[in-house]
This record gives sequence, structure tokens and C-alpha cells, in this order.
Amino acid sequence: MTRTRISTTVDERLLAEARRLRPVKDAELLDEALRGLVRLHREAEIDADYTRAYGEHPIDEPDEWGDLASFRRAVAASRGRGQ
Repeated sequence: MTRTRISTTVDERLLAEARRLRPVKDAELLDEALRGLVRLHREAEIDADYTRAYGEHPIDEPDEWGDLASFRRAVAASRGRGQ
């Protein structure tokens, strides 16, 4: 993996708290934070895709197999009987 050197200033208290929570090298701490940011952004993209898809095709819209809303109700009912 290619590494890039960065030099910046950050909030002193925030850095101290992060160092307290994760006592690792600052480079590792920054890598973890950046991975977390990228993951959150990707999760938001996926959520937006689902929102858009269900807006175009609501959960109760029937297709050749039925509709997801009925399927979800059937699954919930079968789980309720099993307990």
C-alpha cells in the first residue's frame, strides 16, 4: 500500500480523546478515521439507492412472484407461531 505523508492541524481536545480511546500510532488512528468516513459515506449511498428504488417500486407493488409486503407479513406471522 502506498502511503502519503500529510501535515495538518486538528482540534487538540478531539485528538486527545481519540488517542485515549485508541492508543495506537497517529497514522493508524487517522487510517481508521478515514476508513470510517468512507464506510459511512458508502452506507449513505446504499441507503439512498434503496430509498430511490422503493420510491420507484413500492414494497407492496406486485410482480410475478407476488409482493414483498405480503411476503414480509407471512414471514413475521410464521415466526410468531414458532415461538
